[in-house]
Amino acid sequence: MQLSIDKYLKGDKAIWSIIILLSIMSAIMAYSASANMAYRLTDGDAIPFFFRHLVMLVLGIVTIIYLQHFEFRYFSRLSQLGVWVAAALLLVTLIFGRNINSAQRWIMGFQPSDFAKIILVIYVARMLAKNKGKIKNFKEGLVPILIPIGGICLLILPADFSTAAMLLTVCFALLFVGGVAIKHLLAVLGGAIGLLMLLIALNHVAPGLLPRVNTWEQRILGYSSGSADENYQAQRAKIAVANGGVWGNGPGNGTIKNELYSAQSDFVYASIIEDYGSLFGGLIMLLLYLMFLFRSIKIMTKTSSSFGGYLAFGLSFLLVFQALINMGVGVNLLPVTGQPLPLISMGGTSILFTCVSIGIILNISRTVYREEETEG
Repeated sequence: MQLSIDKYLKGDKAIWSIIILLSIMSAIMAYSASANMAYRLTDGDAIPFFFRHLVMLVLGIVTIIYLQHFEFRYFSRLSQLGVWVAAALLLVTLIFGRNINSAQRWIMGFQPSDFAKIILVIYVARMLAKNKGKIKNFKEGLVPILIPIGGICLLILPADFSTAAMLLTVCFALLFVGGVAIKHLLAVLGGAIGLLMLLIALNHVAPGLLPRVNTWEQRILGYSSGSADENYQAQRAKIAVANGGVWGNGPGNGTIKNELYSAQSDFVYASIIEDYGSLFGGLIMLLLYLMFLFRSIKIMTKTSSSFGGYLAFGLSFLLVFQALINMGVGVNLLPVTGQPLPLISMGGTSILFTCVSIGIILNISRTVYREEETEG
């Protein structure tokens, strides 16, 4: 039995353990936290949502297993085309995408930003490895990397500020790990802040020019003022966390999640704490993600491939940083952002692309173990 399992679960076993634990919690919360959505859409029947989520989880795990058998270096070449495909999809979505809550993020049931996040991290990892010898040179080493980063983030920005800001931060961290000069990084950071201020100023001069800017400002002001009218979801999430306390109310026994519009996605962390408490729900969930990042960094330090190392760090930091943002929103440490909790929140493309990232990381770890066995 052990041998048959090992045939499919390649790579880092600690990461596989984390995947299994998160998937189990994901399935439980998909059924428990979707009550509000079920009452709104199917007269209280949560089974269809649970089943759809379960199908996506199974497809995601199959994707992870499948990706372990690729040579991860192929992703480097694919990213050259992929970054252009991502840019085209984002542009099409901005023009023709489905408008939900004043934001055009979807096209044909697909959210291109999920694809763009992974592709951009892969491409940046490729360019860092390729330009390793001249990365300290701003014009020759850094500018060719900044152009696709700026292009992708700007295409995401009009519809999804939090994703654009998160992706820029991840790329910034990856550039730091890749050895980019601090003064150049500070210049990039200054430019990004300046651009944001310019967009806000333009929206004030010409109201309605950038509708999403108003949403950003309202969320930040609502969070800073503690306004219950502007921050109803966050207020209910705080009550859910307080109700959960240290030990929780028990699986499925939380009640505030029934009042949360996004209890199964944006505020799933608050729902977990309400059911399982701050200790067994909140803290253990946080530790699982941090352990995932730690194991990925360990893979980065062991691989002989610069591209593989940068890729393992970039993809793992992207997932964990997104998780920390979702958790911060759930306990009211951050304004509402709309970022799902990786592998836990209900969602289609989000789960699949999370699993693509994990599959690539496990692919790199498998190569590391192969190298160790060869040396041994």
